[in-house]
Amino acid sequence: MPDLLKVAKFGGTSMADASAMRRCANIVKGDPDKKIIVVSATSGTTNLLSEFATDITTEKRKSIAKQVRDKHLSICRELIDPGTVTGEIEKLCDELEEIASRKQIMTMMLRDEILSFGERLSSLIFCSILGEITGENIHLLDAREIIITDNNFGSAEPGIEIISVKCAALLEPLIPDKRVVTQGFIGSDKNGVTTTLGRDGSDYSAALFAEAINADVLEIWTDVTAIYTTDPRVVGDARPITEISFDEAAELSVFGAKVLHPATMVPAIRKNIKVYVGSSIHPEKPGTWIVKETRQKPVIRAISLRRSQTLLTVHSLDMLHRHGFLAKFFQVLANHKISVDLVTTSEVSVALTLDSDLNAPGNQKLTEKVLGELRSFCEVNLEGNLSLIALIGNNLDTTAGLSGPVFGALENVNIRMICHGASSHNLCFLVGEGEAEEVVRVLHKKFISVL
Repeated sequence: MPDLLKVAKFGGTSMADASAMRRCANIVKGDPDKKIIVVSATSGTTNLLSEFATDITTEKRKSIAKQVRDKHLSICRELIDPGTVTGEIEKLCDELEEIASRKQIMTMMLRDEILSFGERLSSLIFCSILGEITGENIHLLDAREIIITDNNFGSAEPGIEIISVKCAALLEPLIPDKRVVTQGFIGSDKNGVTTTLGRDGSDYSAALFAEAINADVLEIWTDVTAIYTTDPRVVGDARPITEISFDEAAELSVFGAKVLHPATMVPAIRKNIKVYVGSSIHPEKPGTWIVKETRQKPVIRAISLRRSQTLLTVHSLDMLHRHGFLAKFFQVLANHKISVDLVTTSEVSVALTLDSDLNAPGNQKLTEKVLGELRSFCEVNLEGNLSLIALIGNNLDTTAGLSGPVFGALENVNIRMICHGASSHNLCFLVGEGEAEEVVRVLHKKFISVL
């Protein structure tokens, strides 16, 4: 066994083409402790497959299938020995083209099968490239044999215990002697039907593998050099963060940071697995370590921005000095698998935030049926074009005098909702979409840039 057991995940931009894959292969080659390598689909492929899985013509689907085929065969042609892997790529693309030719209703189950082709194709090619670079016999593992989930297609829930059992049987015996390449994002239900963990779920897959094999380190290799104090595209002097706690990173991922999938931190926290975020384009640059306890604990570490928020407000006099209303309200949301971010209440009203893009496949759906059920027992109001801003740090709930400077700096901004005190690691509020970036710049300058 290696001295430190590491799981390394490479995202779509890291799998963009043959040269990008070779960079990643060299990152793996330089560290014998990297034993499990989890890869995403090649950059742009999931978008193509998502379009394939919509209500389009058979000819359009065939055209997309050809694009996918051409894209991956082009990468294969740059291999030293493309023969074997090219045949496997052709076989998979034949399957995709056969699906394109069918006359059938596009179900969520079929959509997951279609989306799985991206990772299945990229992992085949990367396995071959990694073998060329390292000179090793690399084992290609089908993640669907390990990541067993329920059948909530589009956003499947993994079974932690069965994944652990499968890893012990199928993966752990390989680790002493081989490196293993596998796919992110995909799994299968108990009947062997392909499922997906939700868009951008490859980080989560890697974390599930790391948890199941008791890895020491989970590495997330992406196109950014680190986690930053805020989005560098919004604030030019945003700084890379060298070290951040599990709790802070979890809050950042939930409230808008794109570097990590929000679910990634959960398995890492359960097993206290250190997480490293680095750039596959510039691996020499220091990245971000995510650990249980950090050496420094600033009150405000980072500021996140989550766009496209909807504010749902319900009002009912039945709430006044009576019990049961909130249970009834949240049961409706639970029945339709709608998750909520921020919540505030008064005597007769509840306000909460949801992502606006609720009708995208695989996401929660705020349909007329849901709204109708709510309107049967309360007044409902929806307000869109909002952004959620979160200050992430430490002891925000017990730091005296924090709210004054924060909201004093925003005296000319209409703040629609505030959540403070539920967590020691965040202070969140809603503002209009058009004001959001300027709000982030003002707060970053006041609380982070001056340090």
